[in-house]
Amino acid sequence: TSTILILNMTCGGCAKGVLASVAAAAPAARAESDVASRSVVVTGVADPAGLVAALRADGWNATLAG
Repeated sequence: TSTILILNMTCGGCAKGVLASVAAAAPAARAESDVASRSVVVTGVADPAGLVAALRADGWNATLAG
């Protein structure tokens, strides 16, 4: 399980976009977004750093938490 901070995820529409980006980059992963904490928790992803890179390529200000 990885928590990824998405600093520019500020609304429900953004959350849908982030989840779509996660699904495209890691189809087997499961993700839950939390707009209030500007984060997404992803399970089932082997390469969290690669997922962060994919999110950044889609325009999201993503970084691994912790």
